[in-house]
Amino acid sequence: MPSSNEQRKPLIGVDGEVREITEDDLKFVRRGGPPIPDQERKKRINFMLDPDVVEKLKTTGNMSDLRPLLTLYFLATFLQAGTYGLTFLLPPLFESFGANEKDVGTVLASTTASTLIVVLSLGHITEQLGRVNTIVLASVLIAASLALFGQATQYGPMLFVAGLLLGAGWGLFYVLTPVVLAEITSKDDRVRAFILLSVFIMAGFGLSPVLGAYLSKSQFGIASTFTLTAGLCLISGVIFMKLRKPIASLSISSVDNDHSGLDWTGIKVVIQSRALRPIVMVGIGASVFAAVTNFQTVYASEHGLDYAQYFLAYTITVIICRVLFAEFVGGHAPYGVIAILLAVMVISVVCFLFFTDSQILYILGAVLFGIGYGVSYPIVKAMAANDANPAYMSETLQLFGLSYFIGVFGFPFVAGWIITTTGIATLLTVAAVLSVIESVLAARRYQQDSQDSRLTH
Repeated sequence: MPSSNEQRKPLIGVDGEVREITEDDLKFVRRGGPPIPDQERKKRINFMLDPDVVEKLKTTGNMSDLRPLLTLYFLATFLQAGTYGLTFLLPPLFESFGANEKDVGTVLASTTASTLIVVLSLGHITEQLGRVNTIVLASVLIAASLALFGQATQYGPMLFVAGLLLGAGWGLFYVLTPVVLAEITSKDDRVRAFILLSVFIMAGFGLSPVLGAYLSKSQFGIASTFTLTAGLCLISGVIFMKLRKPIASLSISSVDNDHSGLDWTGIKVVIQSRALRPIVMVGIGASVFAAVTNFQTVYASEHGLDYAQYFLAYTITVIICRVLFAEFVGGHAPYGVIAILLAVMVISVVCFLFFTDSQILYILGAVLFGIGYGVSYPIVKAMAANDANPAYMSETLQLFGLSYFIGVFGFPFVAGWIITTTGIATLLTVAAVLSVIESVLAARRYQQDSQDSRLTH
């Protein structure tokens, strides 16, 4: 007589489906199975966490859980990012009340001064106010600056006050927004979050000149662009204010305010490190960017071109390239890649210098400039971090930022003087020379790295 085990039906039928489990089946259930190899078994460990860390871990999820917060954060960033784009419209604004490009450069020199002061004092400011509150303050400072620019009717003290407020506000905003974003995102989500941040910032300051171009052609005039953007900055500030509590509750960092001041010891260490080269390079590149972009309205007006097309083409190109090459930092030969990209930037400046009558070539120059400068900038920044002394990473990145600000806000002072004395063509010639110098610096570093690599192998 067959046993009950022999009379049982197979658990899986001929159709491949598992049949219903019965009580008789459960009688034959036994513990065990194939033993797990020792090297594959999970290990039990115990560790202690501070109560505040435990609470933050409970409230912190992945990036999808942060989506509503990040949506508002990026929206506020976009609304305020248009501020920097309006510096490209200062030449036609100043022209409307009889000032010239040299006057624009002088006002932006005051912007440079206030930017350097607030960046150097950033640690003390955030210790008193907190990072998000400081961003809210930046929104108010920028809104006041743009309102003054929009109301100006002559070249005078009001414009210098506006420039000082702009430098202080933009310096605080530009430095702190990525810091706060890093606090509320995990390491795995941070790259994607920073990509989105750069895209929204680029979209903001790239599209505001396009808006200004259309408003200047309407009955509102170019000054209305500054007034409108001032209102958008206040809206941005309100959004950041509403986000203070959610950001505080989701902050992964256990330190609310880090002191980030610079001292002479740190500066000396950075200057003596390999990071000095990318720091110098970003200052040169920012100067080229300022020469080409800050006075693009002057160039377009002189040659009968539409500067809105330049800013639109440049913005779209940079956004696409930064998304496509987001996690690319130069591969095995980063300085070689940088040298090639900067050679593309040289070609773009040459296009502006010699091909002055074609709208198509004008747009092509904008696209090439977007590829050359837009893609090389984040790689140069990554190299500054990689070349830094690990103990002085913060100081290295701060000096990198200062070099950038000196280029974008300080070089227009020189550029304005060049335009008023010798013309826009001379300025583009200087920009081309600076582009070549930066490309040579990258190429020389690539050669040195290649030689070092051969010696070690």
